[in-house]
Amino acid sequence: MDKHGCVKISDFGLAKLLEHDQTKTSTLIRGTRGYVAPEWHKRLPITVKVDVYSFGIVLFSILCCRRNVDNSLPEDEAILEEWVYECYEAGEVLKLVDYEEGVEKRDLEKMVKIGLWCVQEEPSLRPSMKTVVLMLEGTIKIPVPPSPTSFLSVV
Repeated sequence: MDKHGCVKISDFGLAKLLEHDQTKTSTLIRGTRGYVAPEWHKRLPITVKVDVYSFGIVLFSILCCRRNVDNSLPEDEAILEEWVYECYEAGEVLKLVDYEEGVEKRDLEKMVKIGLWCVQEEPSLRPSMKTVVLMLEGTIKIPVPPSPTSFLSVV
């Protein structure tokens, strides 16, 4: 995002083009720092779920009009996905937007829930992009998302 809060997306897209019968691949990190899925850093197999993660981070950036990581903010707000979850869990999603007038809390909560599913640290917990689209359309119900890192705290 630029200094005026306008979103600039330059390299968001397919993380890796796969062959028709290929389901995962390992390769070097591709993407913008702060927007790439955790499995890139852990040298785990890369699947289409990395793009779902990036979509979630971009969704949060648009909703909150800020970058994913902003070290000029207080520590508890510096990492966007963590702050979004804390506000969601506390029932305070309106804190995420600067301009509350005209913002429907129910719609904002829906977008936050979708984003939280997308940024789950465990790739198998992330929905497919088809499911994300169905959630956005309101075709399917959006379950209550767990903490993005809750799976790893159990392992």
